[in-house]
Amino acid sequence: MTTMALGAALNAGLRKALERDPKVLLMGEDIGKLGGVFRVTDTLQKDFGAARVIDTPLAESGIIGTAFGMALRGYRPVCEIQFDGFVYPAFDQIVSQVARIHFRTSGRVRAPLTIRVPFGGGIGAVEHHSESPEAYFAHTPGLRVVTPSTPDDAFHMIMQAVASDDPVVFFEPKRRYWDKGEVDLDAPAAIDLHRARVAAPGTDVTLVAYGAMVATALSAAEVARQEGHSIEVIDLRSLSPIDFDTIEASVRKTGRLVVAHEAPVFLGLGSEIAARITERCFYQLEAPVIRVGGFATPYPPARLERYYLPDPDRILDAVDQTFAA
Repeated sequence: MTTMALGAALNAGLRKALERDPKVLLMGEDIGKLGGVFRVTDTLQKDFGAARVIDTPLAESGIIGTAFGMALRGYRPVCEIQFDGFVYPAFDQIVSQVARIHFRTSGRVRAPLTIRVPFGGGIGAVEHHSESPEAYFAHTPGLRVVTPSTPDDAFHMIMQAVASDDPVVFFEPKRRYWDKGEVDLDAPAAIDLHRARVAAPGTDVTLVAYGAMVATALSAAEVARQEGHSIEVIDLRSLSPIDFDTIEASVRKTGRLVVAHEAPVFLGLGSEIAARITERCFYQLEAPVIRVGGFATPYPPARLERYYLPDPDRILDAVDQTFAA
């Protein structure tokens, strides 16, 4: 086991993917010589060359369009969108071309393309640098959408994404890039790419989160434990498809569900989870499903983001609501 930060674990996973398959290549703005704005691709161009770690023009639509063509020719491109708010120029390519190729060709043509997107707030950035656009892509048939919350998951999930024959949108929780944890660099992945994980067992209420919000959920669970409540924290990991079986098993045990994410509550991932679990666990639920998330506004300036992002207090308030119902 090796202790490393989440960003370093992604670097290690990309390095191993490049070593394993000569058809894997990386593309993005400033990912080569600079190593990316978050240094996730640091030293990879030096070690694998500019033909496999490619500095592209500042043109997200062009990056995805080029990578899509290369994927159709047998390569496995890994594209970096420098910040979440920059993904929108590439949106047309992703939803109109990349996501449709499997169905358009009745499965005869595959697009093994991974699109890395640092997402979420909490780093004091300027406009367009703290978005949570995951629901757009999870809503789009033909895309796999995942996000790690720990260094170990980051290491294994990026390799699983690159190995997938389907396009994967890989959201990276940017404010957790520097969080450290144990990573087994030699062991195979312990869990399938699209399975959720019980991050903390509990008996009284189920709390579902993903990405950067998992650490916040675990903090809330620890406070609740000290107050006499047992929260089971589920790390969703996969946003499309969603592992509803793991959530359902937990809710059947606890009878209560809270879903937390940074994105606005309206039509966010929490809406789908609440609807599906209400359908599947109607007679086991002791209270309505409560959602905690961002507000129906653009992401605020950095000085105000602490009011926008869900914190343990807001999550615990939702937990209290489930017990009061």
